[in-house]
Amino acid sequence: MELGPFSINVNTIAPGAIMTDMPYAGRSKEEAERIMQEIIGLTALGRMGQAEDVANTALFLASDESNFITGQVIVVDGGRMNFFSHA
Repeated sequence: MELGPFSINVNTIAPGAIMTDMPYAGRSKEEAERIMQEIIGLTALGRMGQAEDVANTALFLASDESNFITGQVIVVDGGRMNFFSHA
């Protein structure tokens, strides 16, 4: 509300399970793979997210195509949160 009069859009990206080194931190490869398969099973799109998925969302929000979007949380999780809301 404060920044809208200055044509400043404020949004945030809430990434879900994104394929990084994080699943492997402090875990064996087998344990990390098992956890990722569990996550994939709870994701509507059936895959882990990639860094590019988050980057593409950021690029969209930084572009003129999103100039009428503000005050939003954009969830980039492959439909995982939707899965939980319908379970």
